[in-house]
Amino acid sequence: MQNQIPPDESKKTHFGFQTVDEDKKAEKVADVFHSVAKRYDIMNDFMSVGLHRAWKLFTIGKANVQKGMKVLDVAAGSGDLTIAFAKKVGKEGEVWHTDINYSMLSVGRDRLIDNGFNIPSVVCDAEALPFKDNYFDVVTVAFGLRNMTHKDKAIAEMFRVLKPGGKLLILEFSKIYQPLEKAYDWYSFNILPWLGKNIAKDEDSYRYLAESIRMHPDQETLAQMMRGVGFEMVDYHNLSMGIVALHEGFKL
Repeated sequence: MQNQIPPDESKKTHFGFQTVDEDKKAEKVADVFHSVAKRYDIMNDFMSVGLHRAWKLFTIGKANVQKGMKVLDVAAGSGDLTIAFAKKVGKEGEVWHTDINYSMLSVGRDRLIDNGFNIPSVVCDAEALPFKDNYFDVVTVAFGLRNMTHKDKAIAEMFRVLKPGGKLLILEFSKIYQPLEKAYDWYSFNILPWLGKNIAKDEDSYRYLAESIRMHPDQETLAQMMRGVGFEMVDYHNLSMGIVALHEGFKL
């Protein structure tokens, strides 16, 4: 009698607090963002009490994008960073607005057009970026990395497409300072789903978003992942007492 081969646990991953097959996670995440796309921006304002705007402004400042640069915005969604970078690079530069989720990309595309920018909006998977090696000066991903199935693979792809001397910036929810954990948990698992239910008409998606934050690597673990694929001078900045962290690293 043949020995049964046990299931390969490496083919499982998390979707919030659930364990799912790896090949099912992207579909589940897609359903979340198809559902919330049209109310994504207003929910960000409610959930963060407007703080997300300050976090993004800090990221834009650290990116230090100049005229003529080439910039890739990964998981760009509704396009806050994309619009800011498009203003900075001028006609000599190049900015790409990308997302794996068509619904989110469409919202961002409409905003770009409304702001007078006709730049590329492309549906693409961060784990297999359709760009050549050593092309971009700056790559950014804001509040998208935690939803990716293979974060290390996505970070390696971002490293690949950066020029030598180029910079990666990852803005993401992270591990809050320990004294605030209980209050933050109460807010995340009571207020966020309530806001989702009453504003976005989707309680489950915002419960997933709260869970996904808890499953994301903490600040130092993510920094080590960046170093592991080749980034140097890796550092991170805790924002709002660690609710969010901005990681940066260079391809030298």
